[in-house]
Amino acid sequence: MSILKVTKTRLTNGRYEGVISNVPEDLRPGVSARFRDRPLDDVVVSPAGDGTWRVAFDIPVSAISDGIQTITIIESNTGDVLDSLAIIAGDSADETIQAEIDLLREELDLLKRAFRRHCVETA
Repeated sequence: MSILKVTKTRLTNGRYEGVISNVPEDLRPGVSARFRDRPLDDVVVSPAGDGTWRVAFDIPVSAISDGIQTITIIESNTGDVLDSLAIIAGDSADETIQAEIDLLREELDLLKRAFRRHCVETA
């Protein structure tokens, strides 16, 4: 389990911004964002002072479509989910429970990858 904590500070004009805390001294946090199990290219991590870091990225246009789309922010080294963002639009906007199911699927995929990596490393 990661010691890092990500707190969303705002979402405006299609840009997610947050703060990373609990970062060990002299260490740059390895954080990435994923959509549909693919990494987003424009994740910016920068020092904010007081031992915290800023994280920001643009929401991909493909994430704005009918249904529920989930973007996860993960620790790159461990694959731990630090935060998530669900975008609900179109016909299934009333079915918010689907967002939770989508997030669980994303986390299950992360667990499967971590387990497979563990099996390869210990074999």
